[in-house]
Amino acid sequence: MVEQGLVTKVSSPAGTAVVAGWVGSFRERETGARALLDDFGRPGSSSSLPNGDYAAVLLCRDRILLMRDRQARIPLFFRESGGRVTAVSTSARGLGDGAALEPRYFCRYLTGNTAQPHTELTPFTGVHRLLGGEVVELSLTGLIRGRLRRHSDDDDDTPAPAADARRLGDAAKELRLALENAVEQRLGRTTACHVSGGADSTSVALLAAQRQSGGGRPPGDLVLLAGCFGRGELAGERPYLDEAMTEIRRHAPAARPLVIDTGDVADFDDFQHHAGHADEPFAHAFRAPFWSRLHAAAAGSGCDILLTGCGADPIADANPLHLHRLARTGQLRRLTSEARAWAAGSERGLRDVVSTCVLQPTLPLATERLTTLVRRRRTVLGGLGNFTRPRWLRSGFARAHGYREASIAESRFVFGRRPEQSLYDAANYSAAPDPLSWLRARQDGFFLSHPFLDPEVVTTMRRLPAAVTFCPGRPKAVLREAMADLLPPGVLGRTVKIPFDQVYARGLRTHGDELIDLCRSARHPLVTEMFDTGALSQAVREAQYGIGDAYSWDRLNSSLALVMWLERLY
Repeated sequence: MVEQGLVTKVSSPAGTAVVAGWVGSFRERETGARALLDDFGRPGSSSSLPNGDYAAVLLCRDRILLMRDRQARIPLFFRESGGRVTAVSTSARGLGDGAALEPRYFCRYLTGNTAQPHTELTPFTGVHRLLGGEVVELSLTGLIRGRLRRHSDDDDDTPAPAADARRLGDAAKELRLALENAVEQRLGRTTACHVSGGADSTSVALLAAQRQSGGGRPPGDLVLLAGCFGRGELAGERPYLDEAMTEIRRHAPAARPLVIDTGDVADFDDFQHHAGHADEPFAHAFRAPFWSRLHAAAAGSGCDILLTGCGADPIADANPLHLHRLARTGQLRRLTSEARAWAAGSERGLRDVVSTCVLQPTLPLATERLTTLVRRRRTVLGGLGNFTRPRWLRSGFARAHGYREASIAESRFVFGRRPEQSLYDAANYSAAPDPLSWLRARQDGFFLSHPFLDPEVVTTMRRLPAAVTFCPGRPKAVLREAMADLLPPGVLGRTVKIPFDQVYARGLRTHGDELIDLCRSARHPLVTEMFDTGALSQAVREAQYGIGDAYSWDRLNSSLALVMWLERLY
């Protein structure tokens, strides 16, 4: 990994630093690693963690420090016994014993998509995860002295004021500057940008094109990576993709378009490989075939970093949980008027908006339980939400290993005491759940990075009042205003993208029987102890028939990935 540039090792009088990823600026990885060592190598240092995508081990003269950046894109684990750390790795599987599994982890994993990355538990007994923004201090002999979560100087949980002098144009300038900085920090020698034809990925690629071709900066290559569907619903994305590619190449004529035919890709293709070889169970392994094909092409292009538009939906849009703050502070008249505007702008019913944005964050588990009772209608998937126990998870296993406690912990993380603020913390994990990205990085030799999840971008949007960010019928209004001079008209004006529903449906039609056979023939003893495989098979069949919704399908996909992961471990 050192030869591929994925790991940087530096030494100074303060000690030695081994950094997986980058600190400060991707192009200046060695400089960033030295700065990290100088800041934290001093005795009694209380420095805040710098920006970047990294996991680091600092071997100082009097102690050892393990740390990760707050966004936690690159994993770091340690094996502990008797209060002493015996090994550190970016791979939990590399440290773990497949014969000593931790059942509590699987209950936590099954509560939802954000559960896995922000909990200390791992699948293996005695192996622990460093959390985002955490620093673990060890003695030179590995004795754990303390664990501390550090925050940035920019962290500010103060809610935005009800009235603010800033207008949409001022907010757009702030976001533009933050996003430019985020892209600038992530440029490599050869930078690939995923381009889908939407405003998010096109914005990132356009800013990269400006930076790569601008004067006064080290020259670099730009690769425009896209997946293209020649048939089906997703073929409707092609005109937007072509328009985006043309505009990007107008700013950077030397950019290399790399359009990959993905028309034959279906979800769950080669599921055994994608779900079974992951370091941990990977809830989104069903979608890995699409990304795997693009990543293979990016690796062949020689890129050292791939930028995506992932994260823009929750980060760069108006925060709907602002309505919860209005209810919490007793501003009921304003709540009613803004909820009506939100409903009209999103083409949803007023009751649905209030239920989702006010009631569910207040009583998430109770709301889901009631929804399950109302919508179940004798199906396995009916009414299944984010935290409710799936009917195929055996109640005895759930009680014995803390499923309810895990659900409570997860709901508190997702909504928190101030749901409008905790939305951004949860978005960091739910918008880009890519536990396979580091595995792919080790295989392909490049990093995956998401400018919209940069702390500066998140902080900028978090501090903007809802009156500025919400424009009925115009999602991501601040982003569109910020990029109005660069985005081509068709991409700038579109408000809806075609979902991957057809790819998912085709995957279930093609591989549904294989998935059912996987459930029924599973040999790992934990599978039958944990799951009612008959109910899980029935859930697959119902999904084939189109029963359920995105929430219930996510829960199904997570469970299937876990079954395959355990089978490959057996």
